[in-house]
Amino acid sequence: MQGTILVATAGQGVLRSNDDGKTWERIPLDQALEFDSVVRALAVHPDRPEVIFAGADAGLGRSDDGGTRWSRVDSPFNDQQVWSIAIDPNDADSMLIGTGAPSRAVMYRTGDGGVTWDRLSPELPEKCAGVSKPRILTTVYDHVDGKSAWFGVEEGGLWVTRDRGDTWDRTDGPDGVTPSDIHCVVVLDGPPKTIVCLVVNAIFVSQDDGRTWTRTGTKSTWGIYYTRLVARIPGSNSLLLGIGDATPGTVTRVFRSDDLARTWTESTFDTPANSTVWAFGTHPADADLVFAGTKYGHLFRSTDGGRTFSKEWREFPEITDVAWTPAVAAAAPAAHH
Repeated sequence: MQGTILVATAGQGVLRSNDDGKTWERIPLDQALEFDSVVRALAVHPDRPEVIFAGADAGLGRSDDGGTRWSRVDSPFNDQQVWSIAIDPNDADSMLIGTGAPSRAVMYRTGDGGVTWDRLSPELPEKCAGVSKPRILTTVYDHVDGKSAWFGVEEGGLWVTRDRGDTWDRTDGPDGVTPSDIHCVVVLDGPPKTIVCLVVNAIFVSQDDGRTWTRTGTKSTWGIYYTRLVARIPGSNSLLLGIGDATPGTVTRVFRSDDLARTWTESTFDTPANSTVWAFGTHPADADLVFAGTKYGHLFRSTDGGRTFSKEWREFPEITDVAWTPAVAAAAPAAHH
C-alpha cells in the first residue's frame, strides 16, 4: 500500500506509518501538537491528501506533509479539546469543528480554510446527565444537497442546519431520534438519500431528510448494545457499523450493509478484538482498504471493504480515530539537541 496510516490516541498524539504498518513513528519534537497530546479526531483534506487535520487538546492541528510535522490553525478554540472535524467535500475551505469535554461544547465554522472562524448559534449546556460535560462527537456535511449539515452531541441531541450553519434546529425527541446520546451520523446518496444516526443503543434511519426515522434496537437485534460508529465506504451506498458490549467494552462486532442500512452482514476478525471498535479509517483512493481501531488499542486492517479484518502487529494506547491517506508522510526532521 502506498500511503500513510494515521492513528489518533488519547495520550500519544498521532502515530503514523508510511511503510504499510511495518514501523510506526510518533510526532517529532518541537511541533504545535505534542507527541503525548490527546487527539480525538482526524480528517484528510478531500483534494490534497497530504493535508491532515487533527482535533487535539491544543485546538486544531494541521499537517501539510502526511502527518509528520504539525502546526496549529489559529482559532478562537485554541487550547480547547476538538472532538469532531467535518470538511465539506464540495468546498474544502468550509469546515465545521465541534469542541467538548473538558472544554465547553461549541460548534465553529470557517469558510476560508481556517483563516477566520464563526462561533455558531446552538448554546449547549455546560453539563448534562450521563457524561458530565457534553462533547460534539459527530459532524457531517450533507454532500448531496450541498447546504445541510448535521452534528450530534454526547449527550445533547441531534442538530441540523439547512443554510450551511447560519441557523440550527434540534431534531431529536420522543417522536424521532431518542435518547439524546448521539454517537455518529452519516449521509448516503441513495436513491433515496439516506441519513443514518446512531444513538447509544440503536440505529435510526431517515429517507425523508430527517422528518421521520425508523429505529432498530441493537441489543434486541444483535444481542450487543453499545452502538458506537457507522462509516460510509467511500463513493458507495455501503456502510460499516461498529457495536460493542460497553465502553470500553471487551468484545465488538462489525457489520456491513449494501442496501441503505436495511440488512446487515457480520464481518469476521482473525483475532478477537480486546474492546469496542472506536474508529474506521477509509479513503476514496482505495474503497476496499479499511482500518478499524478499538478503544483499547487494537488496529485491524481489511482489504475487502470491511468484510474481513486482520490484526496489525502494533498495539496502541487508547485509540480515538484512524485515518489513511494515499500521501506518503515525510521523514521526521533530524533531532537536534
